[in-house]
Amino acid sequence: MRVGIYVRPKLNDLSAWKPLWDGYNAFYGRENETALPSAVTDTTWQRFFDPNEPVFALVAEFERRLVGLAHYLFHRSTTRIELVCYLQDLFTAPSERGRGIGRALILAVYDAATSAGVERVYWQTHESNAPGRHLYDKVAKHAGFLVYSHER
Repeated sequence: MRVGIYVRPKLNDLSAWKPLWDGYNAFYGRENETALPSAVTDTTWQRFFDPNEPVFALVAEFERRLVGLAHYLFHRSTTRIELVCYLQDLFTAPSERGRGIGRALILAVYDAATSAGVERVYWQTHESNAPGRHLYDKVAKHAGFLVYSHER
């Protein structure tokens, strides 16, 4: 299978990207009454095309269809002088899983980070995401940290 990955989706890819974005959010319980407001989705999409934003997107394409996405950002850290890369979102269409698309997207983020002079890429996932964790254990090291969050 030949999957193409390009750094930024095209502006006219919104209708192909959105089902992947919706699937990603549904996986984490953000659907129906708990769905993200459309303003968040619209703003996220626009950020990918704003050169002043530190948020980037990759999409995987197979047979002229978008089949996966990865969103990442660079930020400062108190434990390093150089920037670090946070892989915030990673999703492969359910019908395309097991074909190496997730791995290819992660490796493409690694390449983007390297090109930017960034050595550390990290991400988080839910503990129940066994298929994802199976892949992640092959391409990265789990450092044992737990994530806590607070919102008002």
